[in-house]
Amino acid sequence: MRKDIIRTKIKEIEESVHLIEKHLPEEFDEFNKLDIIKDGIYKRTEFAIENIIDICAIINSDLELGIPGSEEDIIDNLLENKILTPENAEKIRKMKGFRNFIVHRYGSMDDRIAFENLHEGMHDFFIITTSIWDFVAARQDD
Repeated sequence: MRKDIIRTKIKEIEESVHLIEKHLPEEFDEFNKLDIIKDGIYKRTEFAIENIIDICAIINSDLELGIPGSEEDIIDNLLENKILTPENAEKIRKMKGFRNFIVHRYGSMDDRIAFENLHEGMHDFFIITTSIWDFVAARQDD
């Protein structure tokens, strides 16, 4: 398994989450006034979510869990093989949905909903990356 690549991607996620938390205000009114910083928060969130999905794809590929037709197939494969818990699989699905919202509806983004999702979801990155790294680090075959 490509542990070094996974470790690097986890570090990139941690760095992004740290920057988001550093610049994410507690109150929506402050967030709404951030302009370019708000855009940076969205881009870093998108980047962190992409890294989570990339890590899942690497594990799926390296363990030869099947050729996925979609990102959803990758999540399903990891869930079926007990690499992801049902809770973490659902967290990743929600992240993926939020990422799609950022990417495809950016011009009509509801900043209030995004703000709430950011506040509620930052800790999920830690939960998922810790769980994935525990699985990867425990593998003795690589």
